[in-house]
Amino acid sequence: MGASAGRDEADLHGNGRLTLGSVSWSVFEGGRNPLVVLMTIYIFMPYFAQTVIGDPVRGQEMISRWSQYAGWAVMVTAPFLGASIDQLGGRKIWLFLIICVMAPITFSLWWVKADHTGIPIITTLVLTTISSVLFAYTEVLHNSLLIRAAGLKAAHKASGLGLALGNAFSVAALAFTAWAFALPGLPATAHWGWLPHAPLFGLQRTLHEPERIVAPMAAVIFVLGAIPLFMFTPDAPRSGVPIARAFANGARTLWSMLRTVGDYKNAAIFLAARMFYVDGMTAVLIYSGVYAAGVMKWHALEMLFYGIILSVLAVLGGFVGRWLDEGVGPRRAVQIEIGMSLLGIIALIGMTPTQILYGWHYIPADHPPLWNGPFFRTLPEWIFLLIGFSNAVFITAHYASSRTLLTRLTPPKQSGAFFGVYALSGTATVWLGSFMVNLGTRIFHSQQGGFATIAVLLALGFAGLLFVREQAET
Repeated sequence: MGASAGRDEADLHGNGRLTLGSVSWSVFEGGRNPLVVLMTIYIFMPYFAQTVIGDPVRGQEMISRWSQYAGWAVMVTAPFLGASIDQLGGRKIWLFLIICVMAPITFSLWWVKADHTGIPIITTLVLTTISSVLFAYTEVLHNSLLIRAAGLKAAHKASGLGLALGNAFSVAALAFTAWAFALPGLPATAHWGWLPHAPLFGLQRTLHEPERIVAPMAAVIFVLGAIPLFMFTPDAPRSGVPIARAFANGARTLWSMLRTVGDYKNAAIFLAARMFYVDGMTAVLIYSGVYAAGVMKWHALEMLFYGIILSVLAVLGGFVGRWLDEGVGPRRAVQIEIGMSLLGIIALIGMTPTQILYGWHYIPADHPPLWNGPFFRTLPEWIFLLIGFSNAVFITAHYASSRTLLTRLTPPKQSGAFFGVYALSGTATVWLGSFMVNLGTRIFHSQQGGFATIAVLLALGFAGLLFVREQAET
């Protein structure tokens, strides 16, 4: 028994090198990411709001309302799942069951048709809501396998590789969609010899099949990315604890963590502030595609390249976060990142195809195109892209800076409890951003009104950080 326990502890520490099991863990992260990028942000949901529902404002209102329902479900269940995970034992069986539900749901969205002869609108919203909740569960279960997969010494390497692969898989999927389905056959690209002459597999633009094809693509990438994890990543041993008892023990763990954090004022204020600003930044990411499609009148082609450009340039956010952490400290770094995101939202609200930053009226017919390509030919579109680029960089940077700040506010021996509550603070109010977007859209009857409410969340988070002192309490 003692020798076995010693070997298990040695396995959990690891030797600092990535193994086949840890790389497989990272590949799963890569396979999950296109579900968000292709389906939620850039392609499917903008198509659903703009074309299937037929009214971008009503589309944003309906999508945000059902996202709020998903957020409530995650808020009620995901923290208990996270706190109970060690009690439940093996994770792979739960991941397998979730994938068996999510993959068919995602694939089936291919039949969401603009002429309403396929899956109805409400059914689509129900399916995407179920998928969103299950996606949150995969994150909890997958993250809980990190130490088993890579060991403590290589966990940061596997985590970084997973984020890199997620970005790479998403960009590759967007680029393939543009090359294979969106660009071929357009008059402006007829002389581009590296393109197919027509969309592959006979997909038809008139039926919006280039937008709908991302649903089967995302489902297949998700399943393929999961296979290595099931084959090579070590699972946690079975615990034999009944599910009801596991969740009861999880509830006690949550309460214990919250009591621990309550003894440290700076950390508690930071975690409370983070609940607001992380929801705001998440809302910017989730609804940026629906907003761009509706306000800028962009369609599949523009949205594909909008996603490619922002996904590639967002990589800079990690470096920006590190530079700001080192230059001004993580607390000021987070404030700068929130402030820049807040300015980005204010700027986006002032943009339309015929208006630049509120006051500059722009008539595209009176100006020559900036280039002869098939997309992004006007000045407002380029400025909108630059604002999106700024948001992508600073929103990405804040994730890194926030983790660093928490380490400056907490005693090292209590890091487990604090990062447990850190994860909890990301799910307890996960519905708030969608609620605010939905509320603003309904009150002001505009997408701009919905987006403006996100600024309130960022402002509350920024104000909360003013009361945080960047020093660990003992």
